[in-house]
Amino acid sequence: MNLFFSASIRGGRDDVDLYADLINHLNRHGDVLTEHIGEQDVEAKEQAQGLTDADIYNQDVYWLREADAVIAEVTTPSLGVGYELGRAVAWDKPVLALYRPDADHELSAMVRGNPDVEVVEYETLDDARPTIDAFLSQHV
Repeated sequence: MNLFFSASIRGGRDDVDLYADLINHLNRHGDVLTEHIGEQDVEAKEQAQGLTDADIYNQDVYWLREADAVIAEVTTPSLGVGYELGRAVAWDKPVLALYRPDADHELSAMVRGNPDVEVVEYETLDDARPTIDAFLSQHV
């Protein structure tokens, strides 16, 4: 099973350690195509590889097409994550959005109000794990 994990990169990296933990859990279910999101220095690596914005876009859209499901951590607002969620919904991919309600920002109504996105609030990684497991067993 191919999984697409989506989370903020340029919008803010305060939760990168949480992203890595979520990715580690997702790896128990399948192949996470976007493991790099859990790396501390993801932007520096992209620059070192000479990736342009167009390269990154094309790579991410390819991975998104290949994914059987999309799991997104949406607590940190990100235009890129919102775009990926919209594409995933348009392509009929199952989408799970994880949100911590104690965040500084409210979750966008375009995500929370979308009937094709399963939004789940959680407090800790231990809260998120069973949610992820249930979502993947139901949809993939």
